[in-house]
Amino acid sequence: MTSIVRRALGLLLGVAFAAGLLVSAVANAAADTYPLRPITLIVPFPPGGSTDTMARLLGQHMHDLLGQPVVIENVGGATGRIAVQKAVRATPDGYTLLIGTSTTNMLVGGLYQLPFDLLGDLDPIILIGNEPLLLAGKKDLPAKNLQEFIAWLKANPGKASCGIAGVGATGHVAGLAFQKETGTSYLFVPYRGNGPGMKDLIGGQIDFMMEPASNFLGPVKAGLIKPFAVTATSRTTSMPDVPTMTEAGLKGFTASLWYGLWVPKGTPKDIEAKLNAVMVKVLALPAVQEHFKVRGTQMNTGSQTPQGLRDFQKAEAARWWPIIKAAHINAK
Repeated sequence: MTSIVRRALGLLLGVAFAAGLLVSAVANAAADTYPLRPITLIVPFPPGGSTDTMARLLGQHMHDLLGQPVVIENVGGATGRIAVQKAVRATPDGYTLLIGTSTTNMLVGGLYQLPFDLLGDLDPIILIGNEPLLLAGKKDLPAKNLQEFIAWLKANPGKASCGIAGVGATGHVAGLAFQKETGTSYLFVPYRGNGPGMKDLIGGQIDFMMEPASNFLGPVKAGLIKPFAVTATSRTTSMPDVPTMTEAGLKGFTASLWYGLWVPKGTPKDIEAKLNAVMVKVLALPAVQEHFKVRGTQMNTGSQTPQGLRDFQKAEAARWWPIIKAAHINAK
């Protein structure tokens, strides 16, 4: 190798090294100064629902820590697909975030052909928490506990009615898994949300529901419906007297509505790390923990990392997508 070639290679390596340092410095500077303007937090549901309420609570505390307003943008419709696609197509600069649920960021991948990669086109920030489902029956149902309820279903195959918040929603998919686990069969009655279904459950027009536990708090406390079990590994703080499925005799049956935070794929890693650190602090605040306690939402303190959310999301898809496809759910 001639001295000229060696000098040329050395020059090229020096330029490359300097460029790398420059890119790193720019990235670090971006993270140090971020955010410089308001942040948009996309919510895939209309105002007033549980996800919207959570987003506004978290957004206010993020504002306090980041020094910039967090503006809520409600993008409802199509089981969250419109909102998720909007987030996927947003500029990956840390100024567009998406708060999603197990429905919008996992179940829809088994229900629809999507124009994006649900598991790959968004970068995870943090798994916020999960809310167990409650299996509850109408007040005059003859069963007194879960085992008697399962026996009643087996004695009346195909006759009982289960209200669901929509075709392909969390309660629907969990209900399919419950059928498989218990060897029972019953009819699903779809509603436009939990509200109308709950009204019919209280009125006795349907036999039971299995939906997020917070939806049942009022009717359970008023004695208007009969709670059988929650689909969690431990009892929920909002209904401490209601047993888990395992305690009630159906070992290992779990399901939940869970929440996470994502950003568009390609967002600078330093900004993602900053958002994760801020969210860990927000979730540790007493006001946030009290809100979660009242709702029965459980924090996943052992997996509050981007990789923790990514692994959990993929594991949930591996569990629930085959159930959806085997049932040939026609979601529209």
